[in-house]
Amino acid sequence: MILPIIVIALVAFFGFAFYKANQLTTIHIQKSVTINSSQEEVFDMVRYLDNFPKWSPFLAADPNQKYEVKGTDGQPGAQYHWEGNGGKDLGYQEIVKVNAPHVINMKCNIQKPFKAHPTFDYSFSTSANKTTVTQDFKLESGLVDAFFMWVFGAKKEMGAMNKKGLNLLKAAIEK
Repeated sequence: MILPIIVIALVAFFGFAFYKANQLTTIHIQKSVTINSSQEEVFDMVRYLDNFPKWSPFLAADPNQKYEVKGTDGQPGAQYHWEGNGGKDLGYQEIVKVNAPHVINMKCNIQKPFKAHPTFDYSFSTSANKTTVTQDFKLESGLVDAFFMWVFGAKKEMGAMNKKGLNLLKAAIEK
């Protein structure tokens, strides 16, 4: 009698879990921040990868992270490489497109602790000497990866990390 109840409970749990995971195969997170500065200054802080350590939420979480900029900084093809968490985090982000001073498109190649290829699209608008930066984060993943992201609450963590980065960007510029 107990075995059929356990089997039904497991089937129900995994059915629900994969239903929820299916909703995470495409993750889209959009965050914005308004900064008391010119559009050009804010745009350049994001565009030039040498500036990223000033507002990186990942570097704030792991101050021992090693990083290097390769290519012509601020131009498509420039890359920000990182290795952190004692070698457990590894990857790079690359500038794909720059439309000054309105849009910067970047793609990431995360190799560790898991493989992923998210994109970050930044748009900039201004009014009354303030600039609003909007970050669009997108990640496509398979069902199994999405299952583990659901189990560990990864989407919520990603949203919090993205918001922290924008808040650090604001602080770096307004100080």
